[in-house]
Amino acid sequence: MNIAALVSGGVDSSVMVHLLKEAGYEPTIFYIRIGTEDREGYIDCPAEEDIEITTCVAKRYGCKIEIVSLHEEYWEKVVGYTIESVRRGLTPNPDIMCNRYIKFGCFEEKWGKDFDKIATGHYATTTVIDGKVWLSTAKDPVKDQTDFLGQITNLQINKLMFPVGELMKSDVRRIAAKENLPSAERKDSQGICFLGKINYNDFIERYLGRKEGQIIEYETGNVVGKHNGYWFHTIGQRKGLGMSGGPWFVVRKDAIHNIIYVSNGYDPATQYGKTINIQGFNFITEDIWGEFDDAREITFKIRHTPEFTHGLITRRGDVYTINSDHDIQGIAPGQFAVVYDRNHHLCYGSGAII
Repeated sequence: MNIAALVSGGVDSSVMVHLLKEAGYEPTIFYIRIGTEDREGYIDCPAEEDIEITTCVAKRYGCKIEIVSLHEEYWEKVVGYTIESVRRGLTPNPDIMCNRYIKFGCFEEKWGKDFDKIATGHYATTTVIDGKVWLSTAKDPVKDQTDFLGQITNLQINKLMFPVGELMKSDVRRIAAKENLPSAERKDSQGICFLGKINYNDFIERYLGRKEGQIIEYETGNVVGKHNGYWFHTIGQRKGLGMSGGPWFVVRKDAIHNIIYVSNGYDPATQYGKTINIQGFNFITEDIWGEFDDAREITFKIRHTPEFTHGLITRRGDVYTINSDHDIQGIAPGQFAVVYDRNHHLCYGSGAII
C-alpha cells in the first residue's frame, strides 16, 4: 500500500511513522509548509525546527521526504476565513478548516492522488460498518481530536489512516522515548498555529483596527464600560475586559452597532443555553437521517473538550436544532457543533452555529 504520511515534527506524527514502519509499510513523508506571513511579512511561523525533526525522522526510518508548500491556500482558506469570521462577529475554528481544506483538501489535490492512503498523527480512529468508513473517537478521551475533523468529507475519511488513535498519549510518549525520537520530549502545540509568536489581539488589530464601543450590562441596559472593537472579544470571555466590580462575562455581541453585552457574577445564567441551532451540516460518511419529523438522540461538542453532552436533534429545512440535556456555556455563532452517536463513538459530522 502506498502511504503519504503527514509529519509536523511533533511527537504524535513522529510515532505515527514508527507505527507504519512496524506494520510493514514504506510511507513517503510530507512536511507541509503553511507559514502565513502576509505580503508585508507581518506573520512569521518559522518551520526550521519542525523540518529538522521531520527530516531526522525520515532518515531514521529510511523514508523519502518531500517538503511542500500550501502557503497561499492556507492564507485564503484558514487565515482569511478567520479574519472574515471575526469581522462578522462570529467565533471561527481555524483547525477544522485547516483539516478539511488544507491537510486533506489541497494536499490531496496536489500530491495525495498518487497514494492509496494518507496517514496523520491525529487522535482519532475509523470504523467500518457494512462496508462504509466512519470517523470514530480515539482510545484516549482527553486527546481525542475528532471534533477538529468534523468537516471532512466522505472521500477524505475513506482515504485517511490514524495510527496513534488506538493509543493513549502516555503510550505515544513511551514509544518516542524508547525509540529515542527527537520529538520525544517536545511539548504539544497550543493555540492558533498561524500566529506564531504574535499576540492574538495584535493580529486582529492589524487587519481590523480599533473602534471604540460601549460595554452594556445585559440585564439592566446600563453602560458599564468601553471597548476597542467587538472583534477583540468572544462570547463566554471573562478576562481581558479591563473592568472592575467583576467578574464580568461577555454574553452577547452586536456587530452592527459595535456593542458588547456583559453579565456580572461568578456564574450568571445568561452565559448558558440549552438550544443550539446549526446549519450547513456536513455529514462525513452519509446523511443518516434524511428528512425526519421526530427527535434523534445524539451526543455533541461545541468546543475542544473531553466531555460529550447528550441531547436530542431535530430538523426543519436545512436547520438542525440541538436541545441539550444540560446547560452549555458560551454558545457562540460561528462555532461548530460536532455531532456523534449517543455512545459518542461515531462522529456523524458538524454544522456551524447560527
